[in-house]
Amino acid sequence: MDEECPLDRQAVSAEWERVRVDFHRLLTEASHADLSRPTDGTRWTNEQLLFHMLFGYMLVRILLSLVGVFTRLPGAIGRTFARLLDAADQPFHVVNYVTSVLGTLYFNRRRMGAKMDRTLSALHRRLDREDETTLRHGMPYPPRWDPYFQGWMTRADLYRYPTQHYDFHRAQLTLGAEHH
Repeated sequence: MDEECPLDRQAVSAEWERVRVDFHRLLTEASHADLSRPTDGTRWTNEQLLFHMLFGYMLVRILLSLVGVFTRLPGAIGRTFARLLDAADQPFHVVNYVTSVLGTLYFNRRRMGAKMDRTLSALHRRLDREDETTLRHGMPYPPRWDPYFQGWMTRADLYRYPTQHYDFHRAQLTLGAEHH
């Protein structure tokens, strides 16, 4: 990628479409027993992990707004905010876990697919409005919160983040006949 374009929009759109199709397929093909089964490497069930994967995309909408706010503030405020969040990584992980457990009470298998569609559509609309300058805007992030968070992330990084997160957790699902 050259200096003029911080984000390959077509590649991001293709990734999101791949995820959308995969997510719907997972929801359609999973049995109740599949969704209730524990995942590989997390404390969540498959249904809870699917919500967590969806939540990564939902979260990006919020994070993009935060970049808009912190871009206007002195850099020291963003750095301090990120350090405070990083110091609170243990409570964050508890909240992160509980959010996905509770999230499936409403966004269960019948609602998750539609929520993914609405979330991706909203991200597409937002990405379409971004210019090359705003894609370079960024802020400090707490790297201990997520393996795909970096100490500094731009809006372009945030548009790529949820698919990295999705693909990582996709490998932890225990859906299908091979996991019975």
